[in-house]
Amino acid sequence: MEIRMSRIEGVIFDWAGTTVDFGCMAPVHAFRNAFLEKGIQLTDKEIREPMGKLKWDHIQQLLSLPSVKEQWIAVHGQLPQEKEVEELYQQFEHYLFKDLVKHSTLKPDTLETIERLRNAGINIGSTTGFTAPMMTIVAETAKKEGYSPDFMATSEDVEGYGRPFPYMIHKTIQYFKNKSVDEIIKVGDTVSDIQEGKNAGVFTVGVIEGSSLMGLSYDAYQQIEMEEKDRLKQSVALRFQQAGADLCVNNLKELTEYILCADKNPE
Repeated sequence: MEIRMSRIEGVIFDWAGTTVDFGCMAPVHAFRNAFLEKGIQLTDKEIREPMGKLKWDHIQQLLSLPSVKEQWIAVHGQLPQEKEVEELYQQFEHYLFKDLVKHSTLKPDTLETIERLRNAGINIGSTTGFTAPMMTIVAETAKKEGYSPDFMATSEDVEGYGRPFPYMIHKTIQYFKNKSVDEIIKVGDTVSDIQEGKNAGVFTVGVIEGSSLMGLSYDAYQQIEMEEKDRLKQSVALRFQQAGADLCVNNLKELTEYILCADKNPE
């Protein structure tokens, strides 16, 4: 697919599954353990479906699943009340904070990508489904490994209107003082990322390898056969395309080549 562009001035990256935490493993573990505390079993597919949204919204969507409602009534005798939803969120935070440092290491192509884009004069922004306190840990860990965006937006910066609302992207565009949404690319690894980008009117890219949609850790991904990798890549790309992605790339290195080639040959 051809990239349509004038001059690209900024790229807005997601975090877990895009630039850090190959496979987006930390939130999955935290959601699973939080629900187990309440006697509820979740599948990986169920956990990952709302990935990228605000974590509170993510929990609410999980609770709306028929399988979860059925289990909840069987265990607790009624559907979850507000107090129990709050307890779920607190347990989720407990498990997430416990694992965040371990799961905030950079994905393989992140540093090279950022360096090449910055050398081309491109600003680096970020949006996230994590809260500001979560991002304090994630960003500090990433910074120690050499990655620090020029601007980071969380839902707290936009009155709680996180993905799929476009406002974290708008906040970033305002910070960089871009004159047009055509100067910006949004990059992510979930359907919520794609929705956020399209709602903001920017060119939106889905990253396949290490994505939450693929759902495999780095070690697990390396161990599968090439034929299975190709099948998984095609499946993830289709999900991104169905969500409205303008472009799907295997990894950030591939993204960089698209951007830099497009900047050399603008329409």
